Amino acid sequence: MTATALKHTVSTDTWQPLCAKADLVAFSGVAAWLNTSEGPAQVAIFYLPRQRSQGQEKELYALDHFDPFSNANVIARGIIGDVKGNPVVASPLYKQHFRLEDGQCLEDEDVKLRTWKVAFRGEEVWVEG
Repeated sequence: MTATALKHTVSTDTWQPLCAKADLVAFSGVAAWLNTSEGPAQVAIFYLPRQRSQGQEKELYALDHFDPFSNANVIARGIIGDVKGNPVVASPLYKQHFRLEDGQCLEDEDVKLRTWKVAFRGEEVWVEG
């Protein structure tokens, strides 16, 4: 099972399996399809393994794969970083920074990516659609 190939045919507002933990790349993103009540959406999943020395609480983040500045599905290809203690992804095209926690663009307060609840269940990644 790969993160980019897995599709579901029924829209739902419940937790859905998206990929296996082995499909994730540490400190990077992968793209997957997610069924939502509004229809299918492309989601970017980011895996930041816990680092005890930094006191990090979350390991997984899920936000829109669609970059509103370039009108392209590229967010999963962005560069992971840290701005003022917050984990962010920089869009690979025009380099706007989006907080992984809430999708807020740091350069434009009027722009925010959708986020989803995401968690490991055993060796699978599940997202609430």
